[in-house]
Amino acid sequence: MDFGSKLQALNASTGYWNLIKPPNPALSGIEQFLYQFGTPIMFIICFLLIYLAIKKQYEPLLLLPIGFGGFLANIPVINMAEGNGFLHQIYNFGIESGLFPLFIFMGVGALTDFGPLIANPKMALLGGAAQFGIFGALLGALVLGEYCGFGFGLKEAASIGIIGGADGPTSIFVTTKLAPDLLGAIAVAAYSYMALVPIIQPPIMKLLTSEEERKIKMTQLKPVSKTTKILFPIVVLGLCALFLPDATPLMGALCFGNLAKESGVVDRISKTMQNEFMNIVTILLGLAVGSKLSADKFLTVQTLGILLLGLIAFSIATASGVLFAKLMNLLSKKKINPLIGAAGVSAVPMAARVVNKVGLESDSQNFLLMHAMGPNVSGVIGSAVAAGILIALCR
Repeated sequence: MDFGSKLQALNASTGYWNLIKPPNPALSGIEQFLYQFGTPIMFIICFLLIYLAIKKQYEPLLLLPIGFGGFLANIPVINMAEGNGFLHQIYNFGIESGLFPLFIFMGVGALTDFGPLIANPKMALLGGAAQFGIFGALLGALVLGEYCGFGFGLKEAASIGIIGGADGPTSIFVTTKLAPDLLGAIAVAAYSYMALVPIIQPPIMKLLTSEEERKIKMTQLKPVSKTTKILFPIVVLGLCALFLPDATPLMGALCFGNLAKESGVVDRISKTMQNEFMNIVTILLGLAVGSKLSADKFLTVQTLGILLLGLIAFSIATASGVLFAKLMNLLSKKKINPLIGAAGVSAVPMAARVVNKVGLESDSQNFLLMHAMGPNVSGVIGSAVAAGILIALCR
């Protein structure tokens, strides 16, 4: 037995030996650098996501499994995110099939109280206004694809645009149908901006409102009957089925979860969707998304464009909600606090909590949380409707 050759083969199978790739004669410049050092760079990015989850507590339920999944996906030699690797198996089962986003929407429905929206229906307009970010980013992606060589077509632009809704499951649902190759970058962008809601939104909200506007107090919401809450998801799903069937998978899952909660007769099912089921799916979803953070898929010029457009989309969505609330004040005698327009993005309930926090900074007695939940939950419906429209247009 040639002990030396065996020892060399063992050494060549180690992670440290394969951490940095040898130069590729066909590449040069930044492409050569990313090819050689892409894996160490991705380790740093994944550790950053884990740091933000643990130290800063930015959406830890998602960033922690996404970051750790990305770390596993980049470990050399073993290829856990390809072939028969367990991350790839999870991805095929839940992401490629489109099941995980629907499962998440069931849990969101079971956790959501549509009472504030039903009590003040005009708040739905703010949830709709926040969707301007989606279509603004879509147009931006088309411009980059047409004039800057990013290679974004209509399907890719639609998938990027949905980031503006600040809705991770919807972003994944649309991307898996229209542009699966971009899933890693889009999912990370969507969930990162969801996690950074407390950082991104307040400066925009303060820039677009005066101190007096932020102090506006809103009247107490009227109570909503149990019958109305039960009928609401049924009516919403019926309207969606009639006018936008492409959105019914997401809306159906959302409405089923909410009906289970509001009916009061299946508490075991409702509590399971809110807790154990939601937690299991969140773990698997995060790992599956992280599996797409391999260096060869993530470290591209396209990814930088997606991250930039996602930030622009989310900023436009926030600004659109606030500005539309100010417009509503010009046309209505009963004033609303324009801060709640920022909750029109569907990051539930983070956006509503941020609105409440910014409102309390101007007036320690001005509690806006329940008022902000109206546009917040309407934003969930709005992003699902936008997703249906984009899928129908790009099919």
